[in-house]
Amino acid sequence: MANSENMGHWQKWIGNLLRICRLVRSHYFVDEAGNFDFSNKPGASRYFILTSVKMADCSSADALISLRRGFEWAGVEFENGGLHATSDKQAVRDAVFERIAEMDIRIDTRVFEKRKISPELQTLEAMYDLAWSTHAIHTLYDSVDRDEELHIIAGSIGVKKKNRILMINQIRNAVHLAGRSQRDTVVTISEAKTDPGLQVADYCCWAIQRRWERNDARSYDLIQSKIATEQDYFESLTDYFY
Repeated sequence: MANSENMGHWQKWIGNLLRICRLVRSHYFVDEAGNFDFSNKPGASRYFILTSVKMADCSSADALISLRRGFEWAGVEFENGGLHATSDKQAVRDAVFERIAEMDIRIDTRVFEKRKISPELQTLEAMYDLAWSTHAIHTLYDSVDRDEELHIIAGSIGVKKKNRILMINQIRNAVHLAGRSQRDTVVTISEAKTDPGLQVADYCCWAIQRRWERNDARSYDLIQSKIATEQDYFESLTDYFY
């Protein structure tokens, strides 16, 4: 009896090991741009933008660590302890985008014009639900095979605990709607300074936001060849709510 149980244990262990060896793990680094101020007040963004960067091999993003160290040696200070497109000097941005242009990545982005969102959906929770569900459904089918593991790493700066839990739940729900198995998908929330992959996503999302908010395509043009999908989700709508 004991031998039979041991045999079953080892067969299960070997089966799991073979399954792991067969699987490919893709990493989705995700960042957002825009705020949740649904008004025309100064400082309110016109768009909310969700951008994902898919990497099969994350080692290419590690080049940003060496790049940052080189700038630090030259006397450049980084406000957030890591690369961050909004606050980095232009010389740093130029160098980062040069590295990103060399990476084997896939960029997908969804753009939501906030004025076209009906009042009952003008909340953080509803916006996250809409953004993540549409993004997952429109990208995961095409970019992640069924036999691939998926690690989604979403970047967020200074998110309160309750909103962090909300984000994780919204992402998991979106993954489920896209037909992904929870068993093969892991969702984590981290600050961009902790992961060079998130810093790549931050830079890509920033470049896309500059194009949409300011009609400034300087940085966007450097990554455009990496963009697989870019959707203005409310493009066909004509009604504005503020």
